Amino acid sequence: MAMMGPAAESADAYVAALSGWQRARCEMMRAAIMAAAPFDETIKWTNLVFMANGPCILIRAEEHRVLLGFWRGKRLREVDPRIKASGKYELGNLVMTEAIEVTADEVSRLAAEAFRLNAELGNPAARA
Repeated sequence: MAMMGPAAESADAYVAALSGWQRARCEMMRAAIMAAAPFDETIKWTNLVFMANGPCILIRAEEHRVLLGFWRGKRLREVDPRIKASGKYELGNLVMTEAIEVTADEVSRLAAEAFRLNAELGNPAARA
């Protein structure tokens, strides 16, 4: 695995291609996200992507880290200040290594708020 996640046809295959702490972390985050709100889960851009009125959350496993990304991440920094802005829009990522952890409760809170923002503000991929 290089800078992008494993090539996979499904979310299950994506996680199955991982090992060690990355697999455990991705399984936990995936379950916490799906429990937080009614997301549609898919593979896009070699990432696990959770859709709710457009793209909302992504998980990307890389060689030495796992990213939990949010299309409206800049708005979520009050929920978790570890989220770093990424790009010129509202993107933000929580970058994890084996030593930098996140709990299922934290992921659930972020996912619920990300879902609410997309419901309230619309599809973040639709440009006015």
